[in-house]
Amino acid sequence: MERALEETTVGLRFKAPKTKHGRRIISLPPSAVAVLRVHRLKQLEMRVALGQGKLEPSALIFSTFQAAPLSPDNLSRDWRRAITRLDLPRVRFHALRHSHASALIASGLDVLTVSRRLGHGSAVVTLNTYAHLFAKTDEEAADAIEAVLRTSREQ
Repeated sequence: MERALEETTVGLRFKAPKTKHGRRIISLPPSAVAVLRVHRLKQLEMRVALGQGKLEPSALIFSTFQAAPLSPDNLSRDWRRAITRLDLPRVRFHALRHSHASALIASGLDVLTVSRRLGHGSAVVTLNTYAHLFAKTDEEAADAIEAVLRTSREQ
């Protein structure tokens, strides 16, 4: 991520991320890349059909028909409408970030990788926010050390 979009009283503007850790490259899974490519193709087809021509290679993937950035307020409004229409739980758009982090933690990904992906300045921030998801039971800890001790006795 190289820049963030904010809505000001005079309109939309791009700005640098809040911290140096916010400036990062985030890999996407192949399935997400495939969906984004289909979206871009449909976007281009619609623009051509409307007589607006091709997009610049640097154009945003999600934008207005005129290739302008989407207003964060409008995105939130559209998100609320979509989840209502689909009868999904009422969660804020930003909650997707937390769902993403929770899924990564549940998959067993280490805290440092999760922290970097989220753009946190320190893994401590991630641990403070998601500590409840990293918690293992004491019984699991006993089982883990038992497995290590068993392996070392067998050698």
